[in-house]
Order: sequence, then structure tokens, then C-alpha cells
Amino acid sequence: MISNNTDPVIEVTGLNRKFGQRVAVQDVSLKLYRGDILGFLGPNGAGKSTTMRMLTGNLAPGSGNVRICGIDLQDNPLEAKRHIGYLPEIPPLYKELTVDEYLCFAARLHGFTGSALQIALDEVKQQCELTDVGKRLTGILSKGYQQRVGIAQAIIHRPPLIILDEPTAGLDPNQIQKVRTLIRELGKTHTIILSSHILPEVESVCNRVQIMHQSKLVLDDSLDNLKQQNMNLENLFTQLTAGDISAGESVQ
Repeated sequence: MISNNTDPVIEVTGLNRKFGQRVAVQDVSLKLYRGDILGFLGPNGAGKSTTMRMLTGNLAPGSGNVRICGIDLQDNPLEAKRHIGYLPEIPPLYKELTVDEYLCFAARLHGFTGSALQIALDEVKQQCELTDVGKRLTGILSKGYQQRVGIAQAIIHRPPLIILDEPTAGLDPNQIQKVRTLIRELGKTHTIILSSHILPEVESVCNRVQIMHQSKLVLDDSLDNLKQQNMNLENLFTQLTAGDISAGESVQ
């Protein structure tokens, strides 16, 4: 992680969102710098998915502010989104395309053409270990390879901020290790927000953690600080999220 005198890659202040009368997200704030990997945790219904949608510009906040590399996401969404790479929980793949065709399509969406496109394609395939499957249809790849293709589309334009929603869901242990290794490597030069239900995964790859419960942040700390205080993340998560979701509250 770099020093605090640099500008944050993402700065979120007082984020709120309601659906009708139900509060889904209440007063969420965060500030991350290049090299930060944030583990974003919470039980089902806590407000994580709604928050992620607002951070990626897919849902407007009721109030609050999101700035990506100093650019206001609401005032200048196209410019701000150029600095974001996003992998949703279900990778946005066109399964009738080959890996090369799909990644070329993703690169063109970000304005790459000619030799710059080919360089970006070659680099991201090498980084995500996809070089040997470039000519294969994405629809017949294993779940692990499909996840790597999803990560590749998220990073092909080298965004400062990468947001990953459950990137290892459904993978076998070997595939999980490969994806975690890739996330650690990306974290050396990018800022990453990692939403996960797997606490050992957060402990393995992240340097910061936030926990949401019933629409609010109930923890925002560094993992080093938690370790210095001899706090176990699993026990802490259980203690902070023990309360039930209120009756009638839908999952977001």
C-alpha cells in the first residue's frame, strides 16, 4: 500500500439508498488507495449488492457521493467508469464467442484498436493464463476458466479500480488458488474491492476489511490491526452480524 499523501483511487462519502420505505444502504463511506485490497463482507440482505451496484454506477444512490480517481460518478459517469473494471457474480460472457473474440470485443468497447488492441489482448491472456484457450468457445470452458475470462475483461483496459463480486464462487480448490494468486498480483498495481462470503479468502488476499449488517457498516479496519489485537475475523463477523434481518426486509 502506498503512502496516505497520494490521492485515493475511490472515495465514497455518506452513501444511502432506499427502496420505497425500506433502507437498503445507510451512510456507507470508504477511501482506498492504489495497492489496497478491500474485503467487503456481510450476510445476505446486509446491503452489499446494492452498495456494489452504486459503486459501479449501475444504480444511482439516494444520496451521497462516489468519486473514482477524483471524478464524480454521478456528474461524469462515462469518464469515471473508464477507471473501473467490474466482474459481477455471474461473468458477463458471450458463450458463442471464442475467448479471443470476446476479449477483443471487450477491448474495443474501451477504445482499443489495431496494434494497441493486440498488445492488450496478449498481455491480459498471459496474465490470466488464457493463452492456450484463446481459440476455444467460452461456453465450453470450465467454471475456473470462465472466471478468469471474466477477470480478463474487467482488467483489459488496465483500470485503477477493480471490483470483483464473488470471484471464486463455484470453483474447485485448485481453481480458487489460481484466482486468489491472480488477485494478489493485481493488487500490487491496482485498487481492488472484493465481495466474498469466504472469510479465509479475505484473510488470504486483502489488507482491509469492511463488514455490512442491516444496511450499515459495522466494521472498517485493516487486517493487520485486527491481528495485532488478536481478533479472529470469523468470530468478529459472527458477533457483528448476529442480529436477524427485520421482518419483511427483502434481500439486496
